[in-house]
Amino acid sequence: MRALELELNESRFRSVVSGFAGSNSILEGFKVHGVLIKNGFLPSSVVMNACLVELYFKFGEIELARRVFDESCHRDVFLWGAMIGGFVRNRLPMDALEYVRLMVEDGMRLNSVLVIIILPVIGKVRARRIGKEVHAYILKTRLDFGQAAIQLALVDMYCKCGEIGLGRRVLYSSMERKVGSWNAVMSGYASIGRLEQAIRSTIWVRKGFRPGVVAIATALPIYAHSRALKQGKEIHAYALRHCFLPHVSIVSSLMVLYSKCGVIEYSLKLFDWVEQRNVILWTAMIDSYVESGRMYEALGIIRSMQLTEHRPDTVTIARMLSVCGELKLEKLGKEIHGQVLKRDFTSVHYVSAELINMYGTCGVVEKAKLVFDAVPVKGSMIWTALIRAYGYKKLYRDAIDLLDQMVSNGCSPNTFTFQAVLSICDRAGLVEDALRIFNLISRYKIEASKEHCILMIRLLTRYGKLDKALGFVEMISSLE
Repeated sequence: MRALELELNESRFRSVVSGFAGSNSILEGFKVHGVLIKNGFLPSSVVMNACLVELYFKFGEIELARRVFDESCHRDVFLWGAMIGGFVRNRLPMDALEYVRLMVEDGMRLNSVLVIIILPVIGKVRARRIGKEVHAYILKTRLDFGQAAIQLALVDMYCKCGEIGLGRRVLYSSMERKVGSWNAVMSGYASIGRLEQAIRSTIWVRKGFRPGVVAIATALPIYAHSRALKQGKEIHAYALRHCFLPHVSIVSSLMVLYSKCGVIEYSLKLFDWVEQRNVILWTAMIDSYVESGRMYEALGIIRSMQLTEHRPDTVTIARMLSVCGELKLEKLGKEIHGQVLKRDFTSVHYVSAELINMYGTCGVVEKAKLVFDAVPVKGSMIWTALIRAYGYKKLYRDAIDLLDQMVSNGCSPNTFTFQAVLSICDRAGLVEDALRIFNLISRYKIEASKEHCILMIRLLTRYGKLDKALGFVEMISSLE
């Protein structure tokens, strides 16, 4: 612009900043930021501040985006929206909700776009109280409640928060019920384990609507979890009649359904039928064989995939490592470990956890510990994997000490962690440790499961602690 002696104005700068946001040139963005300050556009121009905030969020420069926002003289709904949207895109849901609160306190009104952005965030973090407040705000301000996108977002939010009844009330209050809203209700029922109601919802959809690809892809996993083969076949026939096949998400979901229902040959026929396969379908075929307990056939699919041009993604890599662990194939596991390192998948927790599990089941606990140490930020999944690895090697005391180390490092154990440690106590005959660890479960606001109680009953019965074992039997009865 300088070379061409063009007038420096907001419109031209906005185009320049937007151009940098679509490239990989953050340094050029810094230069433009400097020019904007030098020419007096900042911090007074709301438009330029919003553009810079979006630019910095795009490059993951969260603190720089905050700084631009904090230094701005004037803030309108677009600048607030740039901040909130940036936090959402960078997977910082709590920051997004905090800025919504600050925006309202600043006297700004949410518009329909911001409402549609924040409702999925509320559902994701299960902040039902905030969700109800936003719903009340929508009704109080008459914020285009009839808009289908807002209604769908509300239904989805309530269902993800476990408030299925409220989600259905929003759905029934609408004169125009979209299939997407039914999808949200189905997913909500499935997420809280109410599979019968989820299946009933799919029947209502089929009676009142013509389901599309998304509705079918939502329904199939529900049928798979409940082993509903008959309904699954009906959906399969419906998809064929309406030319929805070979849509990848439907084919892969059908393959998983058939394998869970014990008809793996149907999964294989679907896989062979699709000419243009991708990573998702290869992974679904591996999953199908693993689900059926046919590990060597799953290994054959892995070998076949390695001969194609398809590069396994993190999900496929995790499945491959699971198969290697089951079959104790340390050599192949090392080859896959090489791919993990080459493609920088170490920071993906479920991949590193499967690596630790694989080395643990192969009896190479030293390598499992090396993988553990290489993970920069360790969550409960990583700690649990190493605890299991120690258990496989019969390092029972080390495994229990690892739980204490996990807690002292500020990482909260989850239900699977407690199941792994109690299983180790059962195998090692550590009665007092098991009782102590079981009492920790409630401290972390985790509900003791049937599996936890069964492990305790087995251990206590074996060592003659029948009175205490009876207490856990009664606990199982209260869970059912």
